[in-house]
Amino acid sequence: MQARIATLAVMAALALMVQILRPLEAAEPAPAFKAGFAERDITPEIGAEQPGGYGKSFHKSLHDPCKVRAAVFDDGTQQVALVSVDALIVPRVMVLGARRQIAERCGIPGDHVLIGATHSHSSGPTGMVLPGEYDHASPLVQKLAYEKSSGADAAYLKRVEQAVADAVVEASSNCQAAQCGVGKGIENTVAFNRRFRMKNGLSHTHPGQGNPDIIEPAGPTDPEVGVIGAWDAEGKLLGCVVNFSCHATTSPGGISANYIYYLEKAVRGYFGNDVVVVFLNGTCGDVTQVDNLAATRRPTGEQSAQFVGGRVGAEAVKVLLGMDRGTLTPVGATTKLLTIPRRVPKPERVKACLELVQKDPKEVGATEWTFAKEIVLLDAILAKHPTAEVEVQALQVGPAVFLSDPAEYFCQFGLNMKARSKFPFTFPVELANGCVGYVPTEEALGPHGGGYETRLTSYSNLIPSAGQQIEDAAVELAGQMTPGEVPTAPPAPPFSGTGWSYGNVPPEVD
Repeated sequence: MQARIATLAVMAALALMVQILRPLEAAEPAPAFKAGFAERDITPEIGAEQPGGYGKSFHKSLHDPCKVRAAVFDDGTQQVALVSVDALIVPRVMVLGARRQIAERCGIPGDHVLIGATHSHSSGPTGMVLPGEYDHASPLVQKLAYEKSSGADAAYLKRVEQAVADAVVEASSNCQAAQCGVGKGIENTVAFNRRFRMKNGLSHTHPGQGNPDIIEPAGPTDPEVGVIGAWDAEGKLLGCVVNFSCHATTSPGGISANYIYYLEKAVRGYFGNDVVVVFLNGTCGDVTQVDNLAATRRPTGEQSAQFVGGRVGAEAVKVLLGMDRGTLTPVGATTKLLTIPRRVPKPERVKACLELVQKDPKEVGATEWTFAKEIVLLDAILAKHPTAEVEVQALQVGPAVFLSDPAEYFCQFGLNMKARSKFPFTFPVELANGCVGYVPTEEALGPHGGGYETRLTSYSNLIPSAGQQIEDAAVELAGQMTPGEVPTAPPAPPFSGTGWSYGNVPPEVD
């Protein structure tokens, strides 16, 4: 019996020693962080409609190509996609169609895909009136919508939708182990708030250089240039995402990605011509390149495009060169759909506008006729869609969060989001995942507000509280996420006890 007990004790001791001496089993390796990029050409044909106004205009020349650019980030568990489209707007129906394709073809969920318009005013026909949008209305309204207003082309919308899906699928298939970094810089010489408080107690948009009634700007700008970069194993930059707040209204002449072309040119000039530059416009509903307070003559469109794009691109290069690299985990996204009522014009105003649009614009004045037409079109929209669907999205890439809205959103809202966010890098993205027109602050729609962005039109018509609702939803979504670690360089080695022997001597004067 004692021998048996002794044997069992020896066996237990041996088992314990085996456990102690056994090499620690290798922990499951962490999934490799991956990134992939791709782009597609969506340059419209000469003769295509040029969006950006309330009437029809057509392209007569080509300056540079328009593109879809996509970045996909993969933390081993989830993938997210950031897509920029050189377009005035991305209609909601097109976004949903592209997301469906992406989910079916490469498995990235639709709500993990952010699709933002660069807001190029020199791009292809993705807006403003959509095909079939007014088929329910009277023949007069249909004529005003389809013949007298800027309109999207159905075939071009399908082409862009396909290009978005193709670019994301390719970027996903291109994903490879990557070292990534995130940073931000400042470019404060190219963008200006275009609204001004005037001596009459109201705010005017573009009141004109030298106007003696200007008191001060009616809103801020955001000079931050946000950047994410991804490098392959050999240290080659695969692509980057750049976020900056300024209308793309430089219009260098002809079909163009606008200043984004020169931004890309600046980045590629340093890092190589195959680098994909995904540009996501920040909150710039009231911010453009036009300096109304300048004492000198305005530059040409070409000069402005080079100046804005070149300087923002150069700042992005500086940020890329200075950022530490590592992994940007986790990635993920969440969205929230808001239903926001539209503003409703008074019946007597609609009646007066109906009478006015049946006259010659030369008789009543082009501006009066144009915005009377817009009230008539809005009245037709309200009959079918008294509310608007507004998607707010938070998309995370490690310590960075992109907070999107589908509006030409006033700059102050973006600054508020950054101040309220717990993320060290918060990048607002406007005109993403749809379009609901201008969304000003409540102050801008108040008794001392005013200006172009507050006009009631078929394009811009959400109630005054819409902007705050969007901001609160974005901050709420970001609050549900936990920021990842910011990559940092390894610490310096301990002091060796001696410095540089060439330099540790007293002055030698003889």
